[in-house]
Amino acid sequence: MKFIVNTFKRQLALFIRLLNLCLAVNLFIKEQNSAQRKETSKRGKLAEMWLPTMKKIILCLCIFLLFGGNIMAQSRDTMFPKETVQPRIRIIIDNDFGGDPDGLFQLVHQILSPSVDIRAIIGSHLKPGDSFDPSKVTATNAKKKVEEVLNVMNLQNAFPVLEGSNYGLESIDKPQASSAAQAIVKEAMRTDIKTPLYMVCGAGLTDLASAYLIEPKIADKITLVWIGGPEYPGSIIPPNHSELEYNLGIDLLAGQVIFNKSKMMIWQVPRSTYRQAIFSYAELLSKIKPLGETGKYLANALENVMKMTVQMKYYIGETYILGDSPLVLLTALQSSFEADPSSSYYVLRKSPLINDKGLYENNPSGRNIRVYTQIDTRLMFEDLIAKLQLFNK
Repeated sequence: MKFIVNTFKRQLALFIRLLNLCLAVNLFIKEQNSAQRKETSKRGKLAEMWLPTMKKIILCLCIFLLFGGNIMAQSRDTMFPKETVQPRIRIIIDNDFGGDPDGLFQLVHQILSPSVDIRAIIGSHLKPGDSFDPSKVTATNAKKKVEEVLNVMNLQNAFPVLEGSNYGLESIDKPQASSAAQAIVKEAMRTDIKTPLYMVCGAGLTDLASAYLIEPKIADKITLVWIGGPEYPGSIIPPNHSELEYNLGIDLLAGQVIFNKSKMMIWQVPRSTYRQAIFSYAELLSKIKPLGETGKYLANALENVMKMTVQMKYYIGETYILGDSPLVLLTALQSSFEADPSSSYYVLRKSPLINDKGLYENNPSGRNIRVYTQIDTRLMFEDLIAKLQLFNK
């Protein structure tokens, strides 16, 4: 309902602007007609002949823009018939959208997935001094990036967009206050709805950890799907890896709150698994970039990083890891019956403790968590491409 109201407001504003334009053009034609009459009656008659035609052209233009804009704004809702697909889970999206552009691919893909009900989109912070955005307002900038994406997709105001904390936790016992943390608590504590709630996080866990510290009862009401954490024993470790995994390093204390203190259900996609989400540059140019403004926007965002690395003489080759995309795979693309991400593999592990170096320590008394070991990249990427194709029609 909120989306319909906002769409109506946008179209009403467009109509008013077009109406003013029509009046201005009509006045201009009349003035020109009057001036021409004084110079020559022949020109005046010609202008009088063209005046009704010009009015018809302007009227047709108004109708086209008004209803054409409405069709564009509604395209997401008409991609899939409502009588065939309805949302069956709720999700809250939390990501550092001002950083690595893989989060933008995940965001677009999630928005175009009709089986999920997006309750909020949170722009979260980066690690201080991150090269993607070295400012001190990275969550603020992440929120702006979400709004930019929604504008490109002509979905302004379609979802609540919130700003997470610009800073990580300062203590394992003290939350960082933000509208995002409060929104997580509010949605998790709802009693008027029974659909499961997933928190899909592609960066640090500051906002979720803060929400937990505000209201620990949310741990029983949320499933966290998290892209982050280092390899487990027995996994292949990449060469020249950093010991502290990137997303965990954004807010180590927040990771300790969720793993060490809470009993929250976790579906973890560690570094050894999210590195499987690899996409080639040739695929980007041939399958994503031609797909309208949204495809072009995503491709340009990734190409900007590629150009930056070349300028730095740090050559990353012809592939890119879209490591946040499993967030969509594990939620929107679950099996139809006995719903579960049945095409991806996981193992159950006792939730480890995370130490101050960001490494795992055995915790025999920990609850079971899912650790995904293999993801269905075919389904994940082909679905993204197909949805962009449908959205672009």
